[in-house]
Amino acid sequence: MVEFAAAADVDAVFHALADRTRRDVVEKLRGGEASVSALAGQHPMSLAAFVKHLAVLESAGLVLSTKKGRTRWCRLAPAALRPAEEWMRVHGELWSGRLDALERHLEEHP
Repeated sequence: MVEFAAAADVDAVFHALADRTRRDVVEKLRGGEASVSALAGQHPMSLAAFVKHLAVLESAGLVLSTKKGRTRWCRLAPAALRPAEEWMRVHGELWSGRLDALERHLEEHP
């Protein structure tokens, strides 16, 4: 069996990315640092609800935040995606191999 980063790390990343709002935040932060208020203003929810989404992203290590004056700024921490990327790479290879074998079998036995 292939060893991965801690299962909790992989679970946290997939959990964080399972929500559309959080994926939108990650997408917006690909363009660079943004304030919480600028990010929240793009979503039809209260600031308190939006901050809960940010907390999930921060807990997974995907977003880092700092406070400058009265403004909280967020930025991506892409290294946090590595455990999930590795998991997907290994499992993608496994399934790709199995699907290739199935295709060969179906071609040989129409």
